[in-house]
Amino acid sequence: MRILIKNARIVNENVILESDLLIVDDVIHKIEKDIDAGTADRVIDAEGKYLLPGVIDDQVHFREPGLTHKGDIESESRAAVAGGVTSYIEQPNTVPNAVTQDLLEDKYQIAAQKSFANYSFMMGGTNDNLDEVLKTNPRNVAGIKLFLGSSTGNMLVDNPETLENIFSKTKMLIAVHCEDEATIKVNTQRYLEEYGEDIPVKLHHLIRSEEACYISSSKAVELAEKTGARLHVFHVSTAKETGLFRNDIPLKDKKITAEVCVHHLTFTDLDYDTKGTLIKWNPAVKTQQNKDGLWRALLDDRIDVIATDHAPHTWEEKQNVYTKAPSGGPLVQHALPVMIEHFKNGKISIEKIVEKMCHNPAILFQIEKRGFIREGYKADLVLVDDNSEWTVSKDNILYKCGWSPLEGMTLHAEVTHTFVNGNVAYENGEVKAEKFGERLLFNR
Repeated sequence: MRILIKNARIVNENVILESDLLIVDDVIHKIEKDIDAGTADRVIDAEGKYLLPGVIDDQVHFREPGLTHKGDIESESRAAVAGGVTSYIEQPNTVPNAVTQDLLEDKYQIAAQKSFANYSFMMGGTNDNLDEVLKTNPRNVAGIKLFLGSSTGNMLVDNPETLENIFSKTKMLIAVHCEDEATIKVNTQRYLEEYGEDIPVKLHHLIRSEEACYISSSKAVELAEKTGARLHVFHVSTAKETGLFRNDIPLKDKKITAEVCVHHLTFTDLDYDTKGTLIKWNPAVKTQQNKDGLWRALLDDRIDVIATDHAPHTWEEKQNVYTKAPSGGPLVQHALPVMIEHFKNGKISIEKIVEKMCHNPAILFQIEKRGFIREGYKADLVLVDDNSEWTVSKDNILYKCGWSPLEGMTLHAEVTHTFVNGNVAYENGEVKAEKFGERLLFNR
């Protein structure tokens, strides 16, 4: 199949180039102006639209196996391609937890049959599975995931000797969820004594506090520096933590990197009054001061990647009182449009969005031939109309859980086409029936 995209504004490697692009089968074959339409089986006129590399979301929870009442690989990857996400890295806190090579491979087999987007799955570390962790193949597995604070699925790793062994012995990227458990327990007990089970949601950021995050993140960074481990800190949520990361060396040479999530760039603690448990995440959405600090670190390259931490729960689960409502929310369909909204509001350039959501995840994880618009690379692409006003509502939400914390928000950019491995996976509101995703490979 030969697909010609005409008259696009191609955003790639810090340049916006008006050009045509020819896809042949699953790769980008040619990028130049005035490509002859007669060479293509199909022509798509992209006049006035941005053509971006497909988004690579380095942290999602698609809930399969074992939690499929919340979401599954098919439903959430459908939502992903509708949002311009062409590749994702999924986390191990499913049921059962992906903490053996056999359980990890089971998830890959499910995705091979059901995923609309390209996929990889993290191997989960625990207090007692080092032998299994060390069997992980760096060529076809994204990395090792450690929960240094408990969250959905409770895979807490809190044994110091175990942590040092994992950091010392694995050569793979180690991604961490950083919150200090002891601090959280003390804070929780304080508010339980004051309010009982029905703690006001607006106190979430004081329970899972700035200090809880910093204590854990700083210990992880210290351990990585001691052992030489390749560390990636997921969902940084505080201004204080951003001081742990560097911007004076190229990303490809960094041993310690950081991610920020769309919700921490978009909401603050003031939004708990209207959004309640719908914006209850771990780590917590925090103050405006913290949000401002995250934006500064993102723009000056101390923070390397923007992701979603997409983590759906049912509406009914989210309606529970604070202590029983689970943390997490769905975002993978809306992350790119929300970030382009921030671009239109002057917070960030579209080139920087592409750097943080497409290029940098590919560099950071050493993903083979994805994340850039280059001849010979896989044709993972997204067309965006940045002059299309629409409102997030239940009518256009594709998540299995059926809700979004963004409901009622009016956006001014819309994904019109998503290409996965050269195939049109999403077009003008319709997800195509075929499953086009492939297992990601890594140059290591």
